[in-house]
Amino acid sequence: MKIKHILQSTIKGVILLGALSLYAQENNDPKEKQTTQKTETNVEATKASTTQKAPDTYPQRFGLRVGVDLFKLTRGMYDKTYQGFEIVGDYRINKNWWAAAELGTDKMERNNQTYGFTTKGNYIRIGGNYNVYDNWLDEENAIYVGFRYGFSTFSQNLDWYKVYTTDPYFPSPIQRPNAKYNGLSAHWVEFVTGVQAKLINNVFMGFSLRLNGLIAQKQPDGFENLYIPGFNKKHSGAIGVGFNYSITYFIPLYKSKKHKNTSAPENNTKYDLEGNKINQSEDLRIIEKNKKQLNK
Repeated sequence: MKIKHILQSTIKGVILLGALSLYAQENNDPKEKQTTQKTETNVEATKASTTQKAPDTYPQRFGLRVGVDLFKLTRGMYDKTYQGFEIVGDYRINKNWWAAAELGTDKMERNNQTYGFTTKGNYIRIGGNYNVYDNWLDEENAIYVGFRYGFSTFSQNLDWYKVYTTDPYFPSPIQRPNAKYNGLSAHWVEFVTGVQAKLINNVFMGFSLRLNGLIAQKQPDGFENLYIPGFNKKHSGAIGVGFNYSITYFIPLYKSKKHKNTSAPENNTKYDLEGNKINQSEDLRIIEKNKKQLNK
């Protein structure tokens, strides 16, 4: 009995010592436990801080833009031989393409050393512009290239002329036939490049440069079309140039979520908990360090 009692006491003592040893191991290393918890927190914070926000989107507006050519409107103030007016307009078809048109009237009087004439008529130009500028946010500016087909009906009046002569002693007298030619017309194409910029809400200002090529024309007998409304003065037989300086007002009709601008990308920029930028190699190094600490 005495031996049995000693064995029972010994077994209970061993079990008690084992329990105390396990308890000591669990609580004897608080620093390691704290480091593990801190590492796990840092990993979660790193993941949260490096998560990038999706860029903001701005649905683009579609509608009609209408205005006037300021160059023609103001030219008559300083050039007494010219009168003209032009209405300009365009309609947005999709993200980059705009249908465009110009409708106007011209009257030009010209006098040089050998003749003088007056041209008066109306014209229309239709075509399209392609915007090559990539807008950000809610911008609606444009740098574009485009084309036009132009058609004009007009009349010309030959006011006076001199008969050509090589005799310096007997100059040719001035002839004043005052001949008027009606029912004239012309067809041409244009290559266009220009800029549109928004000044304030819905108000745009822009300019364009044009190179014109004459396709066909109806001319008076014995006299050439020297100026064509909408085409301007002819150079080298069938070539013309033009300039347009306009102000327009945009009439919005709807917004398209399919065609939208986005905010500037973050370029994969990431930040630490203190708001400092970190590059990709440093980010990977922090993650690997945290993994090693977890595996200890």
